[in-house]
Amino acid sequence: MEQSKLSREMITIGKVRIYCEYILNGKPPIILIHGFVSSTYTFYRLIPLLEKHYSIIAIDLPGFGRSEKSTAFIYSYSNYATIVAECIQYFKLGEVSIIGHSMGGQIALNTARMIPNKVTKLILLCSSGYLKSANKLLIYSSYLPLFYLAVELHIKKKNIKENLQNVFYNQALITEDHIREFGRPLKEKNFYKSMVRLLRYREGDLTTAQLQTIQTPTLLIWGEEDRVVPVNIGKRLVKDLPNANLVIYKETGHLVSDERTEEVYEQILNYLGSNA
Repeated sequence: MEQSKLSREMITIGKVRIYCEYILNGKPPIILIHGFVSSTYTFYRLIPLLEKHYSIIAIDLPGFGRSEKSTAFIYSYSNYATIVAECIQYFKLGEVSIIGHSMGGQIALNTARMIPNKVTKLILLCSSGYLKSANKLLIYSSYLPLFYLAVELHIKKKNIKENLQNVFYNQALITEDHIREFGRPLKEKNFYKSMVRLLRYREGDLTTAQLQTIQTPTLLIWGEEDRVVPVNIGKRLVKDLPNANLVIYKETGHLVSDERTEEVYEQILNYLGSNA
């Protein structure tokens, strides 16, 4: 098997240290955006397939994975979208496609609204949608000095394997690597402080009216047994987004890129095309 030429490094974007995995091979570029309490590891099975046909830039969002757990960054979708836009500039890319999983789908949609001339297509894997921002009591509580400890207790109510069982339909696919990678940031104290800031600053998801302004062609891919973001969200999004299609896989959960790697890869190839 040919050795991957993927580079892995920390870069500084918007005064935040960002972990990035990338390969720039002169082929059409794709930005990969992971979801909540996740990382570039979300795409570990897809990247070796995609890099045959595309340049790939996958980042750990601020507060997640190996990226900085900043206690100064304003964790909002608009700022996350700005980080993605600045990554495009950093790597001197022209037009890009974006693949976003779960919360990363919402960030991808925000990015498409922010720089529509740069984003040619979106592929949203089990994208979050229609969530409101946190209620005022939680937002006020987030300013309490030790509130991050309550967030830590809430996140650790279930162990890593229990949380993974919630995102997989096929439990047999859960490996020790999954447990290690998804558990990595939970060992950092500032992770919980950054989650407090996400709770405080996260806007509500894009409204129907906002979604209807996004003209970017969009492919929605869903697992029918998704327990995190039910497939009904996908069915709403495909109605609200002007240029969207929806593909649903049976016996598939939230981590669709793990459970349906080959099928998702083929969908991406068909949707984006390939010059390879």
